[in-house]
Amino acid sequence: MQKTVVVIGAGISGLTSAYLLSKKGFNIRILEKKSEVGGSIESLTEKGFLFDRGPNSALETTPVISQLVEELNLKGELLYANKAANKRYILRNNELHALPMSPPALVKTKLFSAKAKFRLLAEPFIGKSNDGYYQSLAEFVRRRLGQEFLDYAINPFVAGVYAGRPEDLSVKSAFPKLYALEEKYGGLIIGTIRSIRERKKRAEKSKQSAKMLSFKSGMIALPKAIANYFGDKLILSAEVVSVDKTADGYIVSYRHKEMDEAIVCDAVLSTVPSYVAGDLFSKFDTGFKTHCDSIYYPPVLVYFLAYNKKDIKQPLDGFGFLIPEKEKKSFLGALWSSVIFPFRADDNFATFTLFIGGSRNPDFVKEDRNKLLDRVRNEFEELMKINGKPVYSSHRFWEKAIPQYNIGYIEHERFFDEFEKQNPGLFISGNFRGGISVGDCIKNAELVAEKILNNL
Repeated sequence: MQKTVVVIGAGISGLTSAYLLSKKGFNIRILEKKSEVGGSIESLTEKGFLFDRGPNSALETTPVISQLVEELNLKGELLYANKAANKRYILRNNELHALPMSPPALVKTKLFSAKAKFRLLAEPFIGKSNDGYYQSLAEFVRRRLGQEFLDYAINPFVAGVYAGRPEDLSVKSAFPKLYALEEKYGGLIIGTIRSIRERKKRAEKSKQSAKMLSFKSGMIALPKAIANYFGDKLILSAEVVSVDKTADGYIVSYRHKEMDEAIVCDAVLSTVPSYVAGDLFSKFDTGFKTHCDSIYYPPVLVYFLAYNKKDIKQPLDGFGFLIPEKEKKSFLGALWSSVIFPFRADDNFATFTLFIGGSRNPDFVKEDRNKLLDRVRNEFEELMKINGKPVYSSHRFWEKAIPQYNIGYIEHERFFDEFEKQNPGLFISGNFRGGISVGDCIKNAELVAEKILNNL
């Protein structure tokens, strides 16, 4: 008899797992509270400008992505990033410096001092830490690479990925591959070289070498294509009220169009944020909500700006720039959106996506919004040498943006693993487990689908 799986949440995690399970013959039903699919993936087209208000791209780190593109007929929509996007800038002393991507470039760069460069040479001779699972990324990097590399490479990088701070993030949970290089090989440089062969065997690519991709109509194209595949098996504006155990499986009750509905199923896959999942599954274990509510999601404001190219004096030859905390600016960094991918604006214009707040400055929510945006825009225009006003602007406020894999996150991971063992047929997924990027969510969705397949 065909097994039924209810997937709660139609973000990229839930949709990908649902699609892979459907291909294996499962009867899938997807419930989404919002009126649109995609979760944090949102693409807005307005006045000729395309603005990705959540994730702006994905890295092709798993074959599942190309499988989805192929099977969902998205090849005509697929875009790979321009080669210019390989160049990334870091702000130091109010100047943009290209991040060195090779040993010769590292020698020549003014981003790091001579002392910091020599400090990197000591990395292969640094021993392992005894701190284990409870080591912050800042402690890890400071020990292996030095303070300056932490301040002007890792600090801005973490702000760009997590909107977080390296002092708070767990190196084991937030950057497991980095942690594994030391644990398995004894160091980062040696480990990087040796791990390349292993990735090739798994048909995986490192995030450094993987191609960056998006779509002509923005990142929303992928979740929309999966949604179209499911048709009426995906129910929008459906708020799940409860999940209850039955003799043979589970019953998921939800409210849709002011009507109370329910689905009897063999398994339930939750891919909603932890702060939502906490209320749904607390009846199965009183500790579930405590763990879910302990995961911090800082606020982030995404600010989109478009200018006439003739008004910009900074060469548009890169991915964008990130700002170290030491530079004391009002925003975290900026993507040069129209440089990275075409179809974001007319050729006469350049578009940019700026990020404000995160764990570095969560109190920005207390400021007057218009004054904050004016200050950020002025800082940005000064750095980019822009002498004209924006021709278009928009912004999207995320009250709870990106889950932080902070120190001690390992306890949450262990709890969720044990919870699934104690409650066969319940599966907990989403970007608070297994990685926050679109690529990580897709890779993890495959693992979750395999776990459900084996369980049922």
